[in-house]
Amino acid sequence: MGRGQELDLSSSGRDSKKGERVGGGGNVRFGSINSDLSLPLSQGLSCHLWDGDVLCLPGSLVSAQGPVLVPTRLQTELVLRCHEETDCALCVRVAVHLAVHGYWEDPEDEEKFRRAADPELEEPRNASLQAHIVLSFQAYPTAHCVLLEVQVPAALVQPGQSVGSVVFDCFEAALGAEVQIWSYTQPRYQKELNLTQQLPALPWLNVSADGEDVRLVLDVSEEQHFGLSLYWNQDQGPIKPWWHRNLTGPQTIPLNHTDLVPCLCIQVWPLEPDSVRTSICPFREDPRAHRNLWRAARLQLLPSGGWRLDAPCSLPAEATLCWQALDGGPCLPLVPPLPRENITVNKVLEFPLRKGHPNICVQVSTWEKLQMQECLWADSLGPLKDDMLLVETRGPQDNGSLCALEPSGCTPLLSRASTRAARLGEQLLQDVQSGQCLQLWDSDLGALWACPMDKYIHQRWALVWLACLLLAAVLFLLLLLKMNPVKAASRSRAALLLYSADDASFERLVGTLASALCQLPLRVAVDLWSRRDLSAQGALAWFHAQRRQTLQEGGVVVLLFSPGAVALCREWLQDATSAPRAHGPHDAFAASLSCVLPDFLQGRAPGRYVGAYFDKLLPADAVPALFRSVPVFSLPSQLPDFLGTLQGPAAPRSRRLAERAEQVFRALQPALDSCFQPPGALGTGRGMGPEAGVRT
Repeated sequence: MGRGQELDLSSSGRDSKKGERVGGGGNVRFGSINSDLSLPLSQGLSCHLWDGDVLCLPGSLVSAQGPVLVPTRLQTELVLRCHEETDCALCVRVAVHLAVHGYWEDPEDEEKFRRAADPELEEPRNASLQAHIVLSFQAYPTAHCVLLEVQVPAALVQPGQSVGSVVFDCFEAALGAEVQIWSYTQPRYQKELNLTQQLPALPWLNVSADGEDVRLVLDVSEEQHFGLSLYWNQDQGPIKPWWHRNLTGPQTIPLNHTDLVPCLCIQVWPLEPDSVRTSICPFREDPRAHRNLWRAARLQLLPSGGWRLDAPCSLPAEATLCWQALDGGPCLPLVPPLPRENITVNKVLEFPLRKGHPNICVQVSTWEKLQMQECLWADSLGPLKDDMLLVETRGPQDNGSLCALEPSGCTPLLSRASTRAARLGEQLLQDVQSGQCLQLWDSDLGALWACPMDKYIHQRWALVWLACLLLAAVLFLLLLLKMNPVKAASRSRAALLLYSADDASFERLVGTLASALCQLPLRVAVDLWSRRDLSAQGALAWFHAQRRQTLQEGGVVVLLFSPGAVALCREWLQDATSAPRAHGPHDAFAASLSCVLPDFLQGRAPGRYVGAYFDKLLPADAVPALFRSVPVFSLPSQLPDFLGTLQGPAAPRSRRLAERAEQVFRALQPALDSCFQPPGALGTGRGMGPEAGVRT
């Protein structure tokens, strides 16, 4: 590191040039290494500017052995530095105010210091207090540190008193940038001073938005040539360029609203040598940008046992492992014993597992909600297995306990609970001890074991299932002999009724409809009759089980549309990345939309689903177009067709079907009157009678 030439200021009032010693009391002004110096002249204070940048290493605090010169306050001023009349750059002028801190520990040292500076001595020595002041300047993407050597004559050294200031003129910075300035001594006697300042934005660069139309407006002169770059400014990694153009004159550039993400930044600069580049990031707080970021994110589970979240920007999210059971219930988090991990995007991260397993999945969530879940190891490890996950907890005296992870919680193996794990607790414990279970994770605190359950199903239940099948076959044959084959077939048809619980009167109407359908006969499942199971399993798990059973038996899922159901559907369709607002614990319709919508979007709904609505409660065009890929019936006017579709190919002839429709209508009439008429109103229900509802 080279030291600059000393600058000597006389009291003649002339401006000092670079390469001279600067002196004077109160204030000293000095320039950057490439600038001229101009100084107000007062006797006393002097300084040296070291050549070039120095390393910004504050070091640790040390104790002063007497008075020391330290910075006490920072001030900034924005100025223009013009090399030519039309070539100007923005600069930050920094003033460092100085003061004397501390006292002499030994009075004799103070006396020697004072006598050395006594002008009455025959040969007075030039005694002074000296300090090395570091000034650090950071404005992305540049950083500078300069070293100042400041001296104060002994006559001006008064502990606790200000001795003036030095001014650095100046640091170049870009418009719109955020600058950070620090100052401290070497060695460091006190906590460093710091100052943060936001520079004004470029006046001719503007981002305007009108609905979903986003435009970048650059208002410059016709002959101005400039470069424009769009890039992703990632906190965790280097800048990723996305788009670059060299342009001339004023421009209006449209941006696709789906491309907006929080880290999308805009950089602009004149096409001139050594021009300053200006960057702004206007979408950091834009809600659309945050939604687009989650839409663009992709979670990948790698065959090597690692995972990676690909996204254009950093994401404030956490990742956890979970266990996906074969029965299709919710994925059960493994926290604890496994910890949560903060996410670093576009980087391969390793799982703390000894072995992989197809039932292990990854969940990515924020503090608000679950954002995504992937179980892609099935590509290399096969499909989901019917394994039981055991959690081993180890105590301080090397005594451990085992429990099985189930939807209801972690069930101790030797408990009396009425769960699958508790019934097979002793056998599972023997499997762990004999090495028949796969150890997925192991630490001083515990372990995870995956135990196969196939053998218990085959060994213990094979004969039982065979006996049940034989008994079912005998009963089926008896029913065929004693009853009408069509009637027997119709009784075997199952129907799962899904609806939105808008209010109490509508729930009574749904219950009445379900009871009437059971008399056709149909086997109807509705959440009104399964409150206890809903509370125990949760709405989503209950719907999964009922839907799987209904479709496996050749049944049909009935979507009963109401204003509340239509609102929920639109809420999902408009923003598929955000789950709808919170609903009651028994609202199976809201919980089922995450599985119902994929069936319609992927074309699997025809033959499995049927729609219906009450024509007095909802207009026909209110049902979303997505659900019209299956039959949608207006009730009660289309009751015969509705019942015929529910009963399938085994439906009776039209005359018999009309009679059944009339029976259902009569059962519905009181509930319809109660639901559609205001309280206390009298009416006869005209327009909804049998003539309108069961006409064939």
